[in-house]
Amino acid sequence: MTYRSVFAPNLFAGQVVVVTGGGSGIGRCTAHELAALGARVVLIGRNADKLRAVQDEITADGGQASHAVCDIRQEDAVRQTVADIVAQHGAIDALVNNAGGQYITPAEKISAKGWQAVIDTNLTGGFLMARECFTQCMAARGGAIVNMVADIWGSMPGMAHSGAARAGMVSLTETTALEWARHGVRVNAVAPGYIASSGMDHYPPEAGPMLRDMAHTVPAGRFGNEAEVSAAIVYLLSPAASFVSGTVLRVDGARPQVRMGWGHAAAPSDVRQRAAVRPFDGFPLYQTPKVFQP
Repeated sequence: MTYRSVFAPNLFAGQVVVVTGGGSGIGRCTAHELAALGARVVLIGRNADKLRAVQDEITADGGQASHAVCDIRQEDAVRQTVADIVAQHGAIDALVNNAGGQYITPAEKISAKGWQAVIDTNLTGGFLMARECFTQCMAARGGAIVNMVADIWGSMPGMAHSGAARAGMVSLTETTALEWARHGVRVNAVAPGYIASSGMDHYPPEAGPMLRDMAHTVPAGRFGNEAEVSAAIVYLLSPAASFVSGTVLRVDGARPQVRMGWGHAAAPSDVRQRAAVRPFDGFPLYQTPKVFQP
């Protein structure tokens, strides 16, 4: 089943794009779309079985994909993995810094170890990947980087560690966009809001009612899906965004604008699901997270 992208066929033909966290969720979806548009996609993650499964999906659809197992929190591993990709493919044209993860807990119960694990995954790992792609390839030939952040406007109660890391990544995006511009490198970020992605299946069962109720606080009246985030990433990597750098593109249905008495839907079905806000279902392999299934 071919990916139904809104972008032009062969948009990324001949380009090598690295996607971290490519074994599931938004990373998997983005890898499929990029491959469908002609890119040679390199999937990065810690689970070889998941990466291999996504690689097989892409090749079955006629795309080009390979994978490399790497813990992006480990500096030496990142440096070697990037070197191997450059040696194998000749270049890295774009990086999707998607890998990340967090867990729900109040700030006072976050241990130093738990805090560091989330910071390392959501901030340090992304920095290492960006730095190595830049120094080993993009500094000499240009490129594009998209960092994954989150809906941190108003911060992230219940996930202080992730909010701090994502805010740091916003700052890193702005800084590197400035420092690396003279090398022809654009750096942007995408900030997903409430997205019905497979990552939600990792939350504990008791979080189910809260997750299901969250759609009522979104002015658009629903969760977003993986393809809607992927489309934002692909745009920022594309030539259409050649004058866009140092920015954060929100994909959140106007959720951060909610104020008392405004933006709360009585029920998602009450929101007028007209063409402008209907879900974009571009990814035929997408499955609704279990927490939302009947």
